[in-house]
Amino acid sequence: MKKRSHISILSAVLVASVALTGCAGGNSSAGGNNASGGSSSTPPAQTQPSTSGSSGGTAAPANGGVIKIATQTPLSGNQSSLGDAIKTGAEYALNKRKEEFKALGFDIQLFPQDDQADPKIGVSNAEMLISDPDVYGVVGHLNSGVAIPSSVKYEEGKLVMVSPANTAVKLTEEGKKTVHRICARDDAQGPKAAMYAKNTLGVKTAFIIHDKTAYGQGLGDQVKMQFEKDGVQMLGYEGITQGEKDYSAVLNQVTAKNPDIIFFGGLYPEGGILVKQAREKGYKGYFMGGDGLDSSDMIKIAGPAVEGVVFTSVAGDVTQTEEGKKWADEYKKTTNKPLETYSVYGYDSMNVILNGVLEAIKANGGNKPTREQVLDSVHKTKDFQGQFTKVTFDDKGDNTNADVFIYKYDKDKSNFVGKAQ
Repeated sequence: MKKRSHISILSAVLVASVALTGCAGGNSSAGGNNASGGSSSTPPAQTQPSTSGSSGGTAAPANGGVIKIATQTPLSGNQSSLGDAIKTGAEYALNKRKEEFKALGFDIQLFPQDDQADPKIGVSNAEMLISDPDVYGVVGHLNSGVAIPSSVKYEEGKLVMVSPANTAVKLTEEGKKTVHRICARDDAQGPKAAMYAKNTLGVKTAFIIHDKTAYGQGLGDQVKMQFEKDGVQMLGYEGITQGEKDYSAVLNQVTAKNPDIIFFGGLYPEGGILVKQAREKGYKGYFMGGDGLDSSDMIKIAGPAVEGVVFTSVAGDVTQTEEGKKWADEYKKTTNKPLETYSVYGYDSMNVILNGVLEAIKANGGNKPTREQVLDSVHKTKDFQGQFTKVTFDDKGDNTNADVFIYKYDKDKSNFVGKAQ
C-alpha cells in the first residue's frame, strides 16, 4: 500500500508537470517577436506558435498532427507598424479557420517570425523554418530586400511563400516556384504613379529621392522611366540612407531646383521626415510616394506636413464596400488593433495558403500532405476570392488580378481616392 501510494503521488506530479508545460507556450505570441537576434536567449527554432484569440488553445493536438504557417515581417524596429499589421491580419484569418482544420484532425498554428527588415535575419529565419517539418507555408515579407534572399531558402525547402506586400520585379523573375504575391509589382505601380502625377496633378518637373533599397530604388527607377517617357523633366535623382534624421543635403538641392513634385521611393520612417523637413524649408510642391508611405505612423512622424501627401498602393481599401466595412469592424473589435491597409492583404495571403493546405489534404486522402503537395496546390490557385482581392497566380507567381490604387493624406488619416488608371 505504501509503495502504491508513492506511485500515485509521482503520477500526480507528472500530470501536473505536463499541464504546466502545455500552458507555458500555449497562449504566447511574444516569442515570434524575438525570433531573430532579439534580446531573448531562446533560439529562433524555439519560437512558440501564436494562439491569441483562438479557440481550444489548451486542447490536445489533433489526430492529423500540427501544421504551422509562419509569418515573416518586421515586428520590432521602426517598420513594425506595417509588419505587425500583416502578422495580425494573417493571424486573424488563421484563428477563424482553426475549427475547420480541427474537424479534419489537424492543429493549425501561427508561427510568427520577426525579420526586423534585415535580409540576414530574414534568411536566418528562413533556414529555421525549412528545418521544421511542421511548417507548411510563409506569409511575408514586407520588404522586397528581405524577401528576395530569403526566397532562396524557401526554394531549397519547397516551402511556399505568399507575399501581401513585396513589389520588387526581381522577386518573381528568378524562376522560383515557391514565390508568390497577391499584390502588384513595381513595374505596374511605378508607371501608374508617374501617369497620375502628370495627368491628374499636372506636374511638369520632378525630383526623385529613393532609399537605396530593392523596393525604394526599384520603384523610383520605374517612376523615372515613365516620367521620361511622358516628357516630365527630371531635375534630380538622389539616394538617401535609411535611419538618418537630417536630410538637409538632398532637400537643399530640391528647394534650389523647386520641382513640381518630389517622388520618394521608400518607407514611412524616412518619408515622414523628408516631407516635414521639405515643408520647413519652404517647399510647396507635391510630395508623392508608393505604398511604403502607407502607415498610420506616417502621420505621427510628419505631423501637419502630412496633409496633401499622395501615395500609390498595391493594396486597396477594404472599407469601400458594406461587406468590407463589416469585416473591418469585426477585425478591429477582435484584434484590438488599428486597421492598416496591409491588414487585409495579410488576411488574404493567409487564406490563400490555408486553401492550398486544405486542397492538398483532400488530394492526399485526408492525410497530412507534403510541403511539395501544398506548394503545388497554392501555385495552381485560380479565381480564389479573398476578403479584398481575387487571386489567380501565373507561372511566375504573380497575381493576374492585382491592381494599383491612389490615396491622399489629410491631417488625420489617409483617404482612398480610387483605382489608378
